[in-house]
Amino acid sequence: MISNIKTADLYDRYEEKMQVCEPLFHHYGGNKCFSGSIATLKCFEDNSLVSELVSQPGKGRVLVVDAGGSKRCAMLGDRLTQKAVDNGWAGVLMFGCVRDSIDIGKMPIGVLALATIPRKSVKKGIGDLGGMVNFAGVIFNPGEWLYADEDGVAVLPEPAINYDL
Repeated sequence: MISNIKTADLYDRYEEKMQVCEPLFHHYGGNKCFSGSIATLKCFEDNSLVSELVSQPGKGRVLVVDAGGSKRCAMLGDRLTQKAVDNGWAGVLMFGCVRDSIDIGKMPIGVLALATIPRKSVKKGIGDLGGMVNFAGVIFNPGEWLYADEDGVAVLPEPAINYDL
């Protein structure tokens, strides 16, 4: 996990290999700069599998959640974020909403989401783990590398260290 690489510098060097998210996301976690190998999840208004994944060892990965862009309920709150911190996740990119944003902002993890809302999600255990997800103009595949900072979110097919920075 390299947290001091700037997305703008990465773009300047690897423009042809890099995907960049549309500027839809807001920072909610305590870490504004984070990076890691991508783990993916697709679920809609049901955060059961988010809970399941953040309860597992993160190993410095970034959880990319395609929540369908829903702004009707939160898919991540302070309890699940704390689990992610405790289990070594570097960050969460949520194509959906979070809640408990003040508490999440005090935690040493990167969290990007569309917005906040106090309403919690349902819990039916429905979703797809580990496949390709597509949102914000980017195709996210497990094992690719996500880099995030104040300038945005960028994805490379492999870690930037392999690109001889």
